[in-house]
Amino acid sequence: MDIKSMKNYLYWLYCQFELITCSYLMEPWEKVLFYTFNIAMVVMVLYAGYIFVPLHLSTAFQFFLHLFGNQHENTVSIVK
Repeated sequence: MDIKSMKNYLYWLYCQFELITCSYLMEPWEKVLFYTFNIAMVVMVLYAGYIFVPLHLSTAFQFFLHLFGNQHENTVSIVK
């Protein structure tokens, strides 16, 4: 794929985005506020996912390990 067709494709995607969100009807200052708000929301969702999803997956993994009978080393009693 060459650069010109990639540029046209990205422009087409941008036009589709403007049609879906009806942002082509907005004035330039409204577009700036709209895009700033949307970008801020996407960044916050990605950041929250980056911070909290691994923690929740780890907790769920530990829960299922405990549920199926695997215990931590420090909870296993040693019999001599």
